[in-house]
Order: sequence, then structure tokens, then C-alpha cells
Amino acid sequence: MRFKARGFALSLVGLLAVFTLAVGAAGAVGEAAHSITEDVVDTPLEAHAQHGGVGGHLPASSANVELVGKLRLTDVPGRISDVATLGDYAYLGAYDTPCGEGGVYVVDISNPSSPTEVGFIPTASGSFVSEGLQALSLNTSAFKGDILIINNEICDISGSQIGGFSIFDVTNPLSPAPLVQGAGDTDPGGALSAANQIHSAFVWQQGKRAFVVIVDDEELEDVDIFEITNPSSPVFIAQVSLADWPGAQDAQSEGIGSFAASFLHDMVVRKVKGDWLMLLSYWDAGYIVLNVNDPANPVFVNDTTFTDPDPQTGTSPPEGNAHQAEWSHNEKFILGTDEDFSPTRISSFTSSAFVGSRPASEASGTPLIATQPGAVMTGEVVHVGRGCPADPGGTGLVAPDTYLNNPSGKIALIERGLCRFDNKIARAQQAGAIGVIVYNSVAGGEGLMTMGVGNPVAVGGPSVVGTTITIPAIFVQRSTGILLRDGTPPVTATATSEFNGWGYIHLFDAKTLAEIDTYAIPEALSPSFASGFGDLSVHEVATDPKSDLAYVSYYAGGFRVLLFGKDGIQEVGHFIDEGGNNFWGVQIADPKQKRGNPLVLASDRDFGLYLFRYTGKK
Repeated sequence: MRFKARGFALSLVGLLAVFTLAVGAAGAVGEAAHSITEDVVDTPLEAHAQHGGVGGHLPASSANVELVGKLRLTDVPGRISDVATLGDYAYLGAYDTPCGEGGVYVVDISNPSSPTEVGFIPTASGSFVSEGLQALSLNTSAFKGDILIINNEICDISGSQIGGFSIFDVTNPLSPAPLVQGAGDTDPGGALSAANQIHSAFVWQQGKRAFVVIVDDEELEDVDIFEITNPSSPVFIAQVSLADWPGAQDAQSEGIGSFAASFLHDMVVRKVKGDWLMLLSYWDAGYIVLNVNDPANPVFVNDTTFTDPDPQTGTSPPEGNAHQAEWSHNEKFILGTDEDFSPTRISSFTSSAFVGSRPASEASGTPLIATQPGAVMTGEVVHVGRGCPADPGGTGLVAPDTYLNNPSGKIALIERGLCRFDNKIARAQQAGAIGVIVYNSVAGGEGLMTMGVGNPVAVGGPSVVGTTITIPAIFVQRSTGILLRDGTPPVTATATSEFNGWGYIHLFDAKTLAEIDTYAIPEALSPSFASGFGDLSVHEVATDPKSDLAYVSYYAGGFRVLLFGKDGIQEVGHFIDEGGNNFWGVQIADPKQKRGNPLVLASDRDFGLYLFRYTGKK
């Protein structure tokens, strides 16, 4: 990726998108997250509220979209994650809400107007499913049948969790059979499981062989490829990352742009004009294409450029946030979704402890600094240590982690580690703090981090359950935290915020990877919708198998249908239900149907399954 304007740069080592449970006993189970600079909440701390409350939603409306059917699977906000489909069945992930009940809902959609839940596939009690859900038919030299693959993320340290990926034989969806569970990178192994935790997975068949690529959350080398020709016996064949592709790093070598959050988040593989290509969504490093004709030896092909200034907001440098992408039906275009859960960002962070402004990121799930008096978080800073509350269920603490100083009326400076971010913030609030600054641990290094911190806190230590977080919080690099910690008292700090919109969608020329257009729903670009209407970021896109239509899950922005081409992107349909929606996943249910527009499935985080059909003109 090539940035076209100057910005701050961090060392590649400092940009580790690690799942920092690797800090061992000093690690943070609830902090399970990528070390990133944008507010990304698709982690074990995600907690988006759909209906009312502080989350809010957009009003119901629809155009050119038929609601074919829907099925409630939960009454728990944030319970549902991604959706996959094969034949007459849909599979919906069960997230970590509550922890210990992760798995996959199996739904019969043979009658789309009346879908029916017919089964549930549980994960290990401390693991759950997020974006690594895929169902497909395999016909390899060693296996013939239908499989379901899931990712395993971890929400507990009870000892019963697994990482890596699991594969089930769903040739008979009413009787799923495990083929392998907890497979993955075991060298040196996960922080809390035999295999490293993963966030997503994608399977493809190449001739009579089959492969899966996974997102390794715990290592810098985060692109892991396995051969699963025999899905009961995966073989680890390749491990690569941004460090292996100089062509995607020229912005770094030139000292321009920001790679502050470069990590793999999602990927697809497709045969394009005779070559097997892997499309990686690599957050601030953009969308990257690899040739995987030989999956054991991926070769860098090309990558995208984030336009500077940002074409939707005019801010500079652009944020990045490459989250998920798909080729169009004819492989002429690529659509990529930039997920961004914070409509504001820190425009400056200054302190009496250092000269100038230093990088900082705003937490999502806490009140926006833009809503504070003067649009700032300012005051005296005191260091309180790790600041964990008593939490026998998650940290082993039977008493609160000792505070080094009283934060009442001040900004609490807290070191990352041992417990959840939201527990740290909630406890500081209870102690009278007016704001929180979290700085990275030794294990996290110089990488910035950020986290959604459920509001109100829904899970975690008993001392903070039910505590609605009402104070702002930001995250800084470790070096910044040390300067604040060791500065001459009284140390003061001021974080100033600016509106920069929610995440949106890109359209690229698939051959050149030149950007053709971008699109955001109008509310995502309005400061009036910065809070109180739910998350207005794009999440995922599925492209029509026969036309230049894209179906988009837009969280609280609803279900969107886009028409795209060489002249750009145009919205042609949408749906938001009464009481609002919170759409995560989107998939085509019947790609081989001969006439009419396909049935499209969408997973609502707080409800379950929706089935749509676009009725407008192409």
C-alpha cells in the first residue's frame, strides 16, 4: 500500500496484531484484541446494543428489498456473529455472550419464509465463534461431502477452551460430526490453548486438494495456510505476513503514511483468469493480493492505496481499516469494507510530560470525547498501576489490584494487563476518575491499541457488573505512558477529538487495484449521528453471482444493496426493521438459481437470521 502524504510511522515489530493473551500470567484475558489504532470491536469484548438504550438505532425503512423471512435465535444483545450457508441450511455463529455458550446455530431454510432452527453445534466452553464460519462441499482425494469450518476465539481461562479452527462433517446437517477440533499453529502454541487463537478462516478446493487460510491472532506471521485434503488431518504448509512483502511496504521505507495497525483480518481465495489468487484484508496495510497457485509458497502480486485525504471525510492521513473484501461476479472489480467503530479520532494529545502531540486512539463504548465540554478530555494525570477490580471468575484476584494513587477528580493512567479494559475503566470511574488513559504493557510494546468496552459492562468481574461507563478513555503507546508516569508532578494532559465518520466501502479495479469510488450511508458522515443511533459502520459485503450488485451488512445502518461499475457505486435498496437492526454477516443462499435475484442471508447480532431478496432494477 502506498500512502500519498506524510504521517507517523511505527516499527513493524511495534505493529504486531497480536492477541496479547501471550503475556501469560500478566496477560489480559478480557483484553483479547488486536493492537491497533482504530476502534475495532470485533473481538471478545464486542458488545453492541441494538434496541434502545445508549446504543439506539435508525428508524425503520425499506426500498426495493423484500423481507422473505426471519428467525429469532436470541434475546441477548451481541449473541449472534457471522452467517454461512450451504444448500437448504444456514449456520450462524454464537458469540461470547455469555462466555461458555459459544457454537453454531443450524437453521433449515428450505422454506425461506419460515426458517426453522434444527440444531446447535457447541464449541469448547471457553471458546466462541466470530468471523471464521464457512460451509462448502468438498470432493478431494481423501474426502467427499459437506464441511463446516469455524474459528475458535477465547473468552475464558478455565482450561476448557481451544484455539485454532474446527471442522465438522455436515453432509447430514441434522447430525454434524467433528472431523478435527482446535487445529492450528501449535509452534510454540497458543497463550491459553494448544493452537493459537484465530479470528477468521477461508477454505478452497484446488484440483483434488483442499486448503484453509486462517488469521493467526497471536503472532506477527499472521497468514497461516494448511492443507486439508483430508479434513481430519490438517497439515501446516505456509506461514507469511506483511514482513514478507516488500512491495506492500514501500510507504514505510519512504517514511510516509501510517502502518500503525497492519494485521490480517479476513481473506478469500478465487481462481481469476487461470491463477489462484488470495485477497487479504490487511487493515492499515490495505487490501493485498497474493498468488497461491502453490499454496505452500504464496507470492505477492499487488496491493491497494488509501487515498489521502480521505475521499469521504477529507481527513488526513486516512484511517485504513481494511476489514473484508470480495471479487465481483466477473472478477473485474473488488469491493472492500473498511470497518471503523469510532466516528471520531484524537486530533491531538498533548501533555506537560512531553513536547508536541503524540499518537492516541479513543476507546469505543465509552462516551466520545467530542461530547465532553470543549470536546476535550483534560486534567491532571495520576498513575494507578494495572487497576484491576476483584474478579475471581476472570483474573484470580480475590481483592482489587492495589491502586498506586487516588484518581478522584483526575485522569487515571492505567497499564495494560491482567484484566479487561472495561473493568479497569469502570473501577477508575467508581474511584472518581474523570477519564482514563491506558498505556501498553511490556508485552504489547509500542503498538497502539484500542477496544470496545461494553456499555453498560455486561460481563466481567463482579465488582463492575452493571456499571455504565460514563467517562471517556483513550489508549497510548507504552513510551507515552512511561513519560506520563515519570513526569514531574503535577502532570497534565489534554486529548482533543475530531469527527471523522464511520467505516465505509471501497470499489477497486481488480486488475490495477486503483480506487474507482467509495460509498458511505449519509448518516455515517454526519456528526449528528456520532452517537445514539447504534454503530453506523459497514461490516461485510457479498457480491451477486450474476450481476454488478453487492449486498452489504451495515450494523445499525441495516441491510444495503449497491449497484457498482466503472462509473462508481450507487445505493439501490435497503432495509431497516422496526426497532432497528445490527447486521454482522451477509451471504448468498442460492448462487446457482437460474432466474431472478438470489436469496440473501444476513445475521443480526441481537436477533438471529434475516432472509432478503432485492426487488429493484439492476
